[in-house]
Amino acid sequence: MIVITEKQYRDILEHSKKTYPNESCGLLGGIIENETRYVKKVYMLTNMDNSPEHFSMDPGEQFGAVKDMRSNGWLMLGNFHSHPESPARPSEEDKRLAFDPNASYMIISLLDEENIVIKSFNIKGDQIFEEKLITVSE
Repeated sequence: MIVITEKQYRDILEHSKKTYPNESCGLLGGIIENETRYVKKVYMLTNMDNSPEHFSMDPGEQFGAVKDMRSNGWLMLGNFHSHPESPARPSEEDKRLAFDPNASYMIISLLDEENIVIKSFNIKGDQIFEEKLITVSE
């Protein structure tokens, strides 16, 4: 299970809408307690590819985010990215690039702007497990 605040949820949605029609991307920093992942901070990063079909995170921004996580005693829980024109499920490229089987891979579908969907997954090789995503008030 992964837990984010309502504000973090809204911030991810806004970042994804702002980068549309390209994919958005970012990192999730936080803690793990009793196998539940609590996001403490969402890091909005630049998609260096400027593409609606794939993303590459800015290395300098990634380094800064990881440095901030470490200074706060947090773990990198995973990442997020948007799918501007497809459902909130891992694409073949997402599965191929999912190197960390312990990470959360959050995907935002902007396919229907009236019904934006955010889902989170663990990807272990060919196995995909949807995580329960909980939003809590600040």
